[in-house]
Formats: sequence, structure tokens, C-alpha cells
Amino acid sequence: MRTVLRRPDFRLLFGALLASMAAESILLLALAIWVKDLTGSDGLAGATIFAIIAPMTLAPLVGWVVDRYRRRPFFVAANLGTAMLLTPLFAVRDRGDVWIIYVVAGLYGLSYLTLSATLSGLIRQLVPSELLAEANGALQTVRQGLRLGGPLAGAALYAAVGGWLLATLAMIGFVSAAAVVGLLRTHEVEPAAATLRWPAELGVGLRHLAGEPALRRALLGYGLGSLVMGFSESLIFAYVDLGLGRDAAFVGVLVTVQGVGGLIGGLLSPAVVRRVGEVGALAAGVTFFGPAALALAWPDLRLGVLALLLAGVSLPLTMVGLNTLVQRRTPPGLLGRVTAASEALVSGPQALSIGAGALLVGAFDYRVLFVVVGVVTTAAGAWLWRGRRLSPPSPLSPTPSTPPPPPPLLPSPRRSPESLVDHEVIAATRRESWQ
Repeated sequence: MRTVLRRPDFRLLFGALLASMAAESILLLALAIWVKDLTGSDGLAGATIFAIIAPMTLAPLVGWVVDRYRRRPFFVAANLGTAMLLTPLFAVRDRGDVWIIYVVAGLYGLSYLTLSATLSGLIRQLVPSELLAEANGALQTVRQGLRLGGPLAGAALYAAVGGWLLATLAMIGFVSAAAVVGLLRTHEVEPAAATLRWPAELGVGLRHLAGEPALRRALLGYGLGSLVMGFSESLIFAYVDLGLGRDAAFVGVLVTVQGVGGLIGGLLSPAVVRRVGEVGALAAGVTFFGPAALALAWPDLRLGVLALLLAGVSLPLTMVGLNTLVQRRTPPGLLGRVTAASEALVSGPQALSIGAGALLVGAFDYRVLFVVVGVVTTAAGAWLWRGRRLSPPSPLSPTPSTPPPPPPLLPSPRRSPESLVDHEVIAATRRESWQ
């Protein structure tokens, strides 16, 4: 990761994302706690998370909007907009104002999807193709590190100072991110004008995912695994209570262990992508979740610690593999739509899985459900592994410590080497059949 962090432009973006991801990590859990505090209802508190996930249904529209604008100014505007949409939280006083938190949560979910789609294009623009896995790995390492203490810090801050000051701190994080990205000096061209009617333009991202063999296999395999991975959100409480005989607060200890595994996975993920390719890294991540779930079917704390470490390693491997694959196999003009569509296709099954797990854990033995999770994710990972040749390894090429000078303002009659690579890769992969 040191190679990509030597690039001044990426270091600026990295610093900006530190601020925005910190704001995100302290905000999400605090909104649900705020609802719980005002209403006393666990169900209403959980509905806050659903409000954040619900805007995923608008992914095609969000991606289409993102692709209509240049990445850097749009990313700046989206961060400032996110800070502004938090201002209604200052009007929350009692139970009757809970609807305000839900509205803000929904708008924040829409903003999260927008920022993710824009960020993917901005990284692709700033970082050479051979360093994309390094860049995504660096960001995942930070994200996993923030998971260690961010949500707990947000909960503690809410308890100490209340929701309004917490909203202020989150707003500062997003404004800081916008200010830092505003310092970037990148050469961007205006996006090409739409060539299709707008309904067809909205569906271009989904059609690209369905038509590109590596992306199609990645999303089908990961989607299958996601249909059961979310069970663990509820099963872990039964494991702690019924299996280990401890109170629910001990879940926080296990989440910390999983966060340590996430840090390890984030650091290792670029090397795994270089070794086995993007689909191979995704397959490894999904497969690792299988033995972790099977181990949790046996209530033993030592085995549980190893299982949570392995589950933590799996998450950054899947995300770095999928994000890098999307960035490398998608023309820049479609990247917003394709990223938003892939985000929705992954988050949708996860949301259904979380809800189903909450229902099933009351009807079946948690150990049986962990076995189901282990078997399904292992099978999904094995199927993905069979298709790893759809994205062969790409060793890290020697790259100078400073980025190359910006291209001339006058357009060249010949396409750039990166553009040639994009079109050659797309043409070649479309000829490949299912493995």
C-alpha cells in the first residue's frame, strides 16, 4: 500500500475519506440509539437501519445522476449536501419528532449510495489500473479500523453530549472531506451526452453487470452468500447467550475481535488480488466465512475467537475484490451506474438476510442455522473460485512515486493507452463463456 500512498493526489483523497468515514462510523449506530432513547422500542430503533438501506432501490437513478457530472466537483457537492441533510436533527426534542430521524436516515442512505458511486469513479481517475487493488485495500483497512471503535465512540458521545452535538461532529467530518477533495487538481473532461432515452440509460449499469462474465459471476456468487451471511447478525447474540452463557454486552468483545480480523484482511487484500485475481479474492473472502460459521456452531470461546478473526478477514477480501473488478471492467462513463447497481445487488440480499435471521433464530436452534450459513457460503465461494480465471492476476507494475504530469489540454486524435486497455479487456471478457 505504500506505493499508492506515495501519490500526492491519492494521499489527499485518503485524508478526506478518513474524515468522512469517521463521521459515518459514529453516526449510524447513534441514530438507532437516539430512536431507542426516545421511544423505548427495539423495533423502532431497528427500523432506523432499514431506513438507511431502503434507498438502495433507487440505485439505477443515483448512478445515472452521478455519471452526468465530473467526479471531483460532484464528490465535493455530495459531501456538503450530506452535511446539510443532517441539520433537521437539531429539531428533534421528543418521541413526536422520531419521524425526523427516519427522514434523515433515509436521506443519509441515499447520500451514502451517491458517495460510493462517485468515489469509485474518482479512485479510477486518480489511480493507475495496476494500483487499484492497493487503493481499495488501503481504504478498506481504514474502514475496518474505524469499525473497532467508531460505533462505540458514537454511542458514548451520544450518552455524554446528546444527539445534537453528535450531528455537529458528523457534519464537520463531511465538510472537512469536501474541503480536502476540493484541493485536488485533476484533469477531467465533461461526461459524454446521453445517447439513449432516459429509461434505457438507467438500466445500462445492470445490463453491463449481466453482460460482463466476470462481473456476472462475482455478483451471483456473492449474492448467494449474502442471502445467509446476514443471519449472523442475530445468531451471534444466541451464540453468546445460549452457547457461552454470557450477557449480550459480550457481543461487543467479539465484534472487536472481528474488527482485528478486518484490519488483517484489509492489509492482505491487495496481495491476494495480485496473486489470484479479483474474482479469486472475492471467492476467498466468501469461502472464509464458511468455516467461520461452522466453527460458531460449536460453543467454545477459543474456537469462537478464531472464527470471528476469520470472518473479519473475509469482509475486506470480498469488498476489495469486487470493487477492483468493477473499476477495471467498466468504462469510466458507466462507472457510477455500475457501482450503484452492484451496491444495491449486494446490500439487498444482505438486508433480507438480516431480517430473515431475526425471525429464524426464534424458531430454530442457532447451531443448525450456523451450519446452514457455513454450507451455503462455502458452496458459493467454491463456485466463485471455479470462475477465478475470468479475472487473471495482474502483478504490480513498477510505478513512480509521483504521478505523471497531466495530459495536454488539447485532445489527441489517438486514444490513451488506458482507454485502449479498457476496450480490449471489455471485448475480450465478453467473448469468454461461463466457467
